[in-house]
Amino acid sequence: MSILVYILAALAEIAGCFAFWSWLRAGKSAMWLLPGIVSLVVFAVLLTRVDSAFAGRAYAAYGGVYIAASLGWLWLIEGMRPDRWDLAGASLCLFGAMIILFAPR
Repeated sequence: MSILVYILAALAEIAGCFAFWSWLRAGKSAMWLLPGIVSLVVFAVLLTRVDSAFAGRAYAAYGGVYIAASLGWLWLIEGMRPDRWDLAGASLCLFGAMIILFAPR
């Protein structure tokens, strides 16, 4: 269940940040801030739903998922296909996230 929550949180965070990017960097209307703020609130709420006793561990594991999701966003929304270095880096990050999430404690 944590992995699904991480994926949904990543999509919400990326969408929220993209709204701010669109406003500040792409010259879009300030109205883009409204869905951006809502998306970032949804992100924060979702991240608290991860099954972890410690926030820092939840955030650390989330980082790998965020990186991979950002590259998916790059490809699907922005139309730029990730290169082999992007994919290698994301794979390394996801492997690290899995160690953090699933290590015996």
